[in-house]
Amino acid sequence: MTHPGRFAARYPFVLDGFQRRAIDALDDGESVLVAAPTGSGKTVVAEFAIDRALAVDGKCFYTTPLKALSNQKFGDLVARLGAAKVGLLTGDNAINGDAPVVVMTTEVLRNMLYERSDALDGLVTVVMDEVHYLQDPYRGGVWEEVLIHLPLSISVVCLSATISNAEEFGEWIGTLRGPTRVVIEEKRPVPLEHHYLVGRDLHPMHVEQDGQLTPNPYVVSLDRQEVRYKTYYRRGSGTAQHQRIPRPREGHRRVYIPRREDVVEVLAEQGLLPAIYFVFSRAGCARSVEWLMGAGVRLTSSEEAARIRTFAEMRVAWMDEEDLKTLGFYDFQDALAAGIAAHHAGMLPVFKETVEELFEAGLVKVVFATETLSLGINMPARSVVIEDLWKFQGERHELLTPGEYTQLTGRAGRRGIDELGHAVVVVQRNVPFERVASLASTRTYELTSSFRPSYNMAVNLVRNYTRDEAHHLLNSSFAQFLADRGVVTLERELERDRSQLIGFRDQMRCHLGDFAEYWALREKADAVRDEFRKGRERARTDSVREVLASLRPGDVIFVPRARRRGLAVVLSVRDGRPTVLAQDRKFFRLSARDFQDPPTVLTKVPLPRSGSVRSARYRRDLAARLVALDVRQPRAPRGGTDARVEREAARYERQAESHPCHVCPERAEHERWATRASQVDQRMLGL
Repeated sequence: MTHPGRFAARYPFVLDGFQRRAIDALDDGESVLVAAPTGSGKTVVAEFAIDRALAVDGKCFYTTPLKALSNQKFGDLVARLGAAKVGLLTGDNAINGDAPVVVMTTEVLRNMLYERSDALDGLVTVVMDEVHYLQDPYRGGVWEEVLIHLPLSISVVCLSATISNAEEFGEWIGTLRGPTRVVIEEKRPVPLEHHYLVGRDLHPMHVEQDGQLTPNPYVVSLDRQEVRYKTYYRRGSGTAQHQRIPRPREGHRRVYIPRREDVVEVLAEQGLLPAIYFVFSRAGCARSVEWLMGAGVRLTSSEEAARIRTFAEMRVAWMDEEDLKTLGFYDFQDALAAGIAAHHAGMLPVFKETVEELFEAGLVKVVFATETLSLGINMPARSVVIEDLWKFQGERHELLTPGEYTQLTGRAGRRGIDELGHAVVVVQRNVPFERVASLASTRTYELTSSFRPSYNMAVNLVRNYTRDEAHHLLNSSFAQFLADRGVVTLERELERDRSQLIGFRDQMRCHLGDFAEYWALREKADAVRDEFRKGRERARTDSVREVLASLRPGDVIFVPRARRRGLAVVLSVRDGRPTVLAQDRKFFRLSARDFQDPPTVLTKVPLPRSGSVRSARYRRDLAARLVALDVRQPRAPRGGTDARVEREAARYERQAESHPCHVCPERAEHERWATRASQVDQRMLGL
């Protein structure tokens, strides 16, 4: 059995406290969750787990979310243990799959579990790298499936980025797998500085004021604008017109977004290379390399360029000349020789691996990469550049979360080489600087579940398990664990409300009779009127929608809304909502919210046969016809009440008046407590 002390002695550095705590947990036979910043040395814990499995002639599986990360881990482990002991299973490669240590993507292990593969025989430990990937909306459920379906005899080592609810996540793993120790490390091995690049000027994102870090006030002021007004007079009427002219504040140069080649030049001047430049598209990464080459950017010396060319030619020596030309190798090699490269999942594996090795050797100075590079691939840099804080999330573009920002900037700072890492955000047009600064300073990164039963999962559950077993497995998910936590919280709220309700009812007791009975009669009278009012409003809204959908181009109606109050002509109707032109020449769409009662068609006007509503002349002529109309504003119908409803409400009120509690001298006090009790009752019904 591997001893922690002898294991630690193999390394040329002293192990950190969190590494020793995690190793001790594994040595005690527990599973472990390690939540620590990128580059802090979580791999050491995985290496101890591997050695421990090999010491008992067992197997260890190492799972990663990406093929590129699997390939890199495979290379690292082969260098450490030898090719005979390490295998690789991904969608692209199957190498030595029967080895005692196998690196694979998480989906491969999930499929093995469903198929009850013979490869699971003798499995002692599973290392799950980048386990926080389980909140990925498309693939995250696979991590939960693996943790749920793994036999309890197998220990797990979960390696995660820093998350704010690590204890909660560890507790869930413990409910599934038995004793699980949570090891948290929040200190980065290399401190990180955040910068904001405006034009070619690099500004610190935060400054210290009164002992606290606050957003840089100078950069905040760049978002502020002075507004000036220019007055001119129309030729025909002499009417004064005022034009609003916003412009940068006095003393500030115009803010502009620098080009990518400008950003790289600034980084080179400031000594911030090598750098990873995140661009959230494969095509954008490739174009960036082309732009820098076209701009004549060269970041390497002639000696470095020669070494790069020799290395790149060595890596592709097995490929035919024609294939190299077809794959664009020579353009790729020229860019590498200039110290520039792209890195994304669409590249040929041998090209990607060449970039990774040259960047790690310090020969490639800037890599344009998609966000997949932030997930564990060992390519640390001195600085990280984020050009855009908006990212396409499968359905729409969304602002980066603090967790995603932390993950991207985690690559900044090389341990043992750099004293500081640097995160550079290029000036954002659509995100206020104060929000960017808060994104960089936020340290909360809560892990949430993306577990959703899929068709594939359903088929496998039906095939391999009974109904009760399948139900139990689904209830074992992290999503259900969090939901159950929510149920506990709701139960506590209900308990609190029940105790409040008992207290309120004690206070509303009346010596003349049952005040709850009296109060119920009063509430019934109010409820009858309220239900009638709501029903009338629903009917009125439905009627408004029906009339709006029936309007035709040319119909003139009156819009009662204060902001657009006046006559309007219908231009078109789409999806039941008419687009109208008002007397002030503005056009807009109407909805049921703009009317209290169904609109009445007052008259019709012919629409111009040619032109478009976007034409100023078209709007002017049509608005002139509206102004010339002699029509009266329709009278609003009176609300009124329903006699049957009033009779029923009055009956309850008479019963209440004849109740003994109605003449109680402390009735007002009792009503106050009864009102509170009713509010709590309604809240409990909602829960």
